[in-house]
Amino acid sequence: MQIIAEPMALLDEAGPMSSSSAASTERHGEGASGSKAGTTIRTLIADDQLIACEMLRRLLKKEQEYEIIGAPTTGAEALEAIHRLQPDLVFLDVKMPGLDGFEVVKRLQGPRVPVIIFVTANEGFAIKAFEVHALDYLVKPCEPERFQTALQRARIQLRQNQAGEIQQKLQALLRDLQGGPKPTERIAVKSNGRILFLPLMDVEWVEAADNYVVLHAGQESHVLRETMTRLESKLPGDRFLRISRSTIVNVQRIRELHPMFHGEYVVILLNGKRLTLTRTYREKLHQLGVT
Repeated sequence: MQIIAEPMALLDEAGPMSSSSAASTERHGEGASGSKAGTTIRTLIADDQLIACEMLRRLLKKEQEYEIIGAPTTGAEALEAIHRLQPDLVFLDVKMPGLDGFEVVKRLQGPRVPVIIFVTANEGFAIKAFEVHALDYLVKPCEPERFQTALQRARIQLRQNQAGEIQQKLQALLRDLQGGPKPTERIAVKSNGRILFLPLMDVEWVEAADNYVVLHAGQESHVLRETMTRLESKLPGDRFLRISRSTIVNVQRIRELHPMFHGEYVVILLNGKRLTLTRTYREKLHQLGVT
């Protein structure tokens, strides 16, 4: 069985940066007072995950022309910081507490729209939408080579003063995503520096592994940086059933159920794998047509 794991992002030796409400900024080699007008790209990092924020900050500190002016951790803070600080570039997490990244974009006002690089974690439907509308994105954990490509594109957009074009692309993206996320049909997983798109129909069952989940598909297993609760919310409820705190199963892969003591059931898959439906999740049986 092949286990494909995601690389862990390491925290920078420096402490976490303050939120956007703080007055301090960072720049490689000099503070905010040393930045020169016209040569500095004022950058905002909006992400609620400390590790992701620290990785972006560490990568940006290697770039002379970028000045980090804030790091909001919620959608509301990000929206306020963009309006107040008027950044040139924003790294915007798709999933944040309160307003998500798309809602932040929807509420942006004013003629000056920053260049936005979306930051996402295995959002298959979002990645497809970004590519369709020629918007840039990074998948966590951010790879340095992909990060450099995104920065280069941002520089070109800023030099060419493409604010109107950027706004048109963002509005087109929002129209495409209007009405909520489209049903997920595949999951993006990292493997040896590549991103593989795993069809949901191939996933037989999922098990929890601390802050990760393991997707079992045939003879292969893929490790995904995700919690069970969050993954469950993304999966189609008519096709995937959570049968315990640590297990989700593809209902099309279930062959039979065997009742046990204390209200538990043995769930036997088509491949012979035996799982346990615990008493706490017994009410889920109606989704399988069991009364």
